[in-house]
Amino acid sequence: QKTAYEILLPERAAKAQAPNFANVLAVGPGRRTKEGELLPMGVKIGDRVVVPEYGGMTLKFDDEEYQVYRDEDIMGILNEE
Repeated sequence: QKTAYEILLPERAAKAQAPNFANVLAVGPGRRTKEGELLPMGVKIGDRVVVPEYGGMTLKFDDEEYQVYRDEDIMGILNEE
């Protein structure tokens, strides 16, 4: 199956779980390795990303709900050309 953003999904994966799309509103500095090296985030503010249907953490601020995902949980970044 081919999505509107030119992402090819195996038919089995497309049937098992439809992807969710999200806009990145904020990012942290990254995470540290066991050796203390900082690994930067793979996304930036403004990116449109594919996230799993289940996972992440829900935070609520001023009656607005936001989903927070770890960098490694993001399934892809969309390039809308």
